[in-house]
Amino acid sequence: RYLLEQDFPGMRIGPEPTTDSFIAVMYGDSEGSIPGNALVVDPKKPFRKLSRFGNAFLNRFMCSQLPNQVLKSISIIDSPGILSGEKQRISRGYDFCQVLQWFAERVDRIILLFDAHKLDISDEFSEAIKSFRGQDDKIRVVLNKADQVDTQQLMRVYGALMWSLGKVINTPEVLRVYIGSFWAHPLRNTENRRLFEAEAQDLFKDIQSLPQKAAVRKLNDLIKRARLAKVHAYIISYLKKEMPSVFGKENKKKELISRLPEIYIQLQREYHISAGDFPEVKKMQELLETCDFTKFHSLKPKLIEAVDNMLANKIASLMSLIRQEESNMPTEMVHGGAFDGTMAGPFGHGYGEGAKEGADEDEWVVAKDKPAYDEIFYTLSPINGKISGISAKKEMVTSKLPNSVLGKIWKLADCDGDGMLDDEEFALAKHLIKIKLDGYELPGTLPSHLVPPSHRKPLQTVE
Repeated sequence: RYLLEQDFPGMRIGPEPTTDSFIAVMYGDSEGSIPGNALVVDPKKPFRKLSRFGNAFLNRFMCSQLPNQVLKSISIIDSPGILSGEKQRISRGYDFCQVLQWFAERVDRIILLFDAHKLDISDEFSEAIKSFRGQDDKIRVVLNKADQVDTQQLMRVYGALMWSLGKVINTPEVLRVYIGSFWAHPLRNTENRRLFEAEAQDLFKDIQSLPQKAAVRKLNDLIKRARLAKVHAYIISYLKKEMPSVFGKENKKKELISRLPEIYIQLQREYHISAGDFPEVKKMQELLETCDFTKFHSLKPKLIEAVDNMLANKIASLMSLIRQEESNMPTEMVHGGAFDGTMAGPFGHGYGEGAKEGADEDEWVVAKDKPAYDEIFYTLSPINGKISGISAKKEMVTSKLPNSVLGKIWKLADCDGDGMLDDEEFALAKHLIKIKLDGYELPGTLPSHLVPPSHRKPLQTVE
């Protein structure tokens, strides 16, 4: 709702988990909704494989279509809310985690939403997060309603959230958490406004980069599936080879299933395969229980060779083709909705702040603090209206900024490059130090509005 800036069919928002269905929010010429059973038989939609989850799921699945600019670039899957306790898990009527896993394998980004007041990860939410195993690079976390607590509470909330996530997501890397208030209402607590704006901007950039990377991600998925298929072939052919031709098939099958972890290690050594390419042992054992090992196929070296050839040679040429295509096409970005509100105008991110302050003013922005800077300048014994680099350094190092930063400030402030600073250049250096100490980034080159008046080139007029 926040990203689209409009309601969509089937949307319900409340303090409790309100969404009771999986809703695919997609672009359409007119506003409307399509129920799940009709959706999975539509050849133009990518949901046909979801029919295997049965009617209980399809009754809880729908597509909302609306003519929204944002949805021209991305589609959004809104999943049901998750409550604590057993009741919901028992009464769903379909395998919730399996459905999540199906979507997780096909999407570009997974966003987990937490409220600043409700950080507990219920059993079902924990199971849901675990179903994203193997897709950790796609996960982002949003800590919403962060304006409802003060700074001290927010630090505690953030720490508690990271601790809770660390218990559920077993990766050494820390997940990226975006903190903010993602709705169009006034902030309850404005002391962290700058933080919320920067975080929202980072989240927007992350989402906006998705259309550009779509082709590479599809190729990445193809490589991942090819590697899994290859490993699967090794496992299946090994089990087939070990089966007796006449008697004791059932006992041998049980023995092979129990020995699966050892078989994995043996295949790793024999074919030099990474342990991370193998399917989960427990899940594989469950699936093998219902299979007839005698019907498995033997290994076909020619097919394995074809896969190896594809991974080694064909994929590389495909990658270069994708890069070539991307360079020839205009950069695809997500537009519309909340994304347009932060792009231009005085309310764009960082407008009028840091090095951009004073960009739309006639007067030199440094002038208002120049009298205070001049007092310091004349204590540094200027000669012919200028101070040397040594004198300037003595004053500049009092800021405690590292030499690498001060060196960049010196380069920006020494407008005429004579190795000395006049009173205006010195005031500019002090202004740039203030910008850095206030937590803003320094510009790569000096913006025209920061150039001291005496160093500005006169405008050429043509008669």
